[in-house]
Amino acid sequence: MKALYDLPAPAKLNLFLHLVGRRTDGYHLLQSVFVPIDWQDTLHIERREDGRLQRHDLGAALPEDDLCLRAARALQAASGTAYGADIHIDKTVPWGAGLGGGSSDAATTLIALNHLWGLHWPRQRLMDLGVTLGADVPFFLGPGPAWVEGIGERLTPLDFEPGDFAVLKPPQSLPTRDIFASEHLVRDTKPAIVADFLAHPQGFGRNDMQAAAVKLCGQVDQALAMLRNRYGHGGHSRMTGSGSAVFAWVGKEDGVGSGADPRVSDLIVPEGWQWRRCRGLRQHPLAEWLSG
Repeated sequence: MKALYDLPAPAKLNLFLHLVGRRTDGYHLLQSVFVPIDWQDTLHIERREDGRLQRHDLGAALPEDDLCLRAARALQAASGTAYGADIHIDKTVPWGAGLGGGSSDAATTLIALNHLWGLHWPRQRLMDLGVTLGADVPFFLGPGPAWVEGIGERLTPLDFEPGDFAVLKPPQSLPTRDIFASEHLVRDTKPAIVADFLAHPQGFGRNDMQAAAVKLCGQVDQALAMLRNRYGHGGHSRMTGSGSAVFAWVGKEDGVGSGADPRVSDLIVPEGWQWRRCRGLRQHPLAEWLSG
């Protein structure tokens, strides 16, 4: 096998995000539920015989040394392979959004190169490598929705129906470091248990970063208001992750369901804003490519 095409790299939502403490090294301890969604980037990866690693942007231009290239270099070094790769990315998931697009691209790169280079590493071995690249990368190497703890590296798979969502990203992005430096950040939420979430998954908890984000970026508050006005408070509109994207749960009556076109908007948004109707995925689209 010399090439793999049309590889999905799905975004994710944090259905809630609680900060429950800090480690002695300053890293925040969290609890969250991550769910992959069908808003995704697409990668095409071709094996090279000369050991070189190159990225080719088919859409929006990425930073010169992005997480995909760092992931490929890390796997190349750890495995000792002589192969390289051409990595083509069609980027549609916005960055600075809290949707995990860069981490997902890196994970899909690891999964694909594991095949193209004939390494046959099990899932856990790739996860151990992935966490050195970023706390969100191991999730995108997992089978699907997960209860997440620690700094993001402790994952417990969850078997439940995520539902459907409206996801809205304003033009402004949010640097995570600014949120963590904010005096408005909540860091002492009481830990929850999985059963609490599964009893009432829709609308459970909150995003502890949201209050700080709203103070830093007025567009986050504007986006939340737009979703509340369209879907009501029953949509439990909230921020996802530590970026500026927000989401609401939506029902079939809102036009999301089998056959719904995610490109058709039933929400009027300002120019420069990005909007999708998304479906939560019960399984990562490449879940069966890894064992263990």
